[in-house]
Amino acid sequence: MKLPRIAWIGLGVMGSPMAENLLKAGYPVTGHTLEPHKLDRLAAAGGTPAGSVREAVARADVVVTMLPADPEVTAVAHGDDGILANARPGALFVDMSSISPRTSTALATAGAPRGVRVLDAPVSGGEAGAIEGTLSVMCGGERADFEEVAPVLRTLGTTVVHCGPHGSGQTVKAANQLIVAANIQACAEAVVFLTKSGVDLAAALDVLGGGLAASAVLDRKRENFLGREYPPGFRIDLHHKDMGIVTSAAREVGAVLPLGAVVATLVAAARAQGDGALDHSALLRGVERLSGGSAS
Repeated sequence: MKLPRIAWIGLGVMGSPMAENLLKAGYPVTGHTLEPHKLDRLAAAGGTPAGSVREAVARADVVVTMLPADPEVTAVAHGDDGILANARPGALFVDMSSISPRTSTALATAGAPRGVRVLDAPVSGGEAGAIEGTLSVMCGGERADFEEVAPVLRTLGTTVVHCGPHGSGQTVKAANQLIVAANIQACAEAVVFLTKSGVDLAAALDVLGGGLAASAVLDRKRENFLGREYPPGFRIDLHHKDMGIVTSAAREVGAVLPLGAVVATLVAAARAQGDGALDHSALLRGVERLSGGSAS
C-alpha cells in the first residue's frame, strides 16, 4: 500500500524528531522551516527540504504543522503562499500545534470551501515523547478524516484519540496543560519543602514515585529537580502561552478555574523573572525565591 506524501511545516524541538519518525516508518516527507540548519537535518534523515510553504504542500496528501502559537499557524495557513491556497483539494491539513480552539475551528471553516479537510491534533509528551514516538495525540474534526490519517498519527504517538468536533483536540490539550502546570508546581513545592527539612531528596522522590503521588511529571522531571538544571524540553514561554489559552477558553464556556488562575499567575511570574527560555520544571526556581532563597 502506497504511503501518503507528507508536507511538514515547523521543524523545531518537537517537529524535527516527529518528522524523522515518519521518515523511519517509510513516509515520504517534504519539510519547510525558517531555520536552514533544520532543513539540513531533515535532508540528512532522508527528507526533502522545501524553500517555501507553497513548495512543501503542492503535492502532499497530508500537511502537518507543528508551530509555536496561533500567529504562526495563521500565517502559514492563509495568504497566496499559504497552505489553504496551495494544498490540493482533498488534502488533509493536520495542525499539531497547541493553539486556541477558536483558531482551530476557524481554520476548518476556511478550509472547507477550498476542499482542504482540517483536523486539530495537538500532542502531549514533550521532546522525549516526540523522539521516542510515544506522544499522546488528541484530535478534533470529522471522524472519517481522523480514521484516514490515524496510521500517520500512530507513528508519532502511542495514545491517539478522536475527541470530538473541530476544536475538541485543542480543548483537551488546554486541559492537559492545566494539569501539567499544576502538577509541576506541586512537585516544585514538595522539593523545596523536602530540601528545607533536610530530607534526602533523591530517596524521597523514589518513595513518592512509587505511591499515589507518582506521575509522568515526577518521572520525567526528576533529574531536573535533583540537579536544578532546566534544559528546555518544553519552555516556560510556551506554557505561559498555553495557560492563556486555558483561561480564555474556560471563560468562554463559563468554567471557573481557581487553581488554574493561581498556576497561570505563577507561570507568568517565572517568565517575568527571566525564566521563560527554561524548561517548565524551572517553576521550582519560583518556589525557591518565595521561600527566601536564591533560585538555583
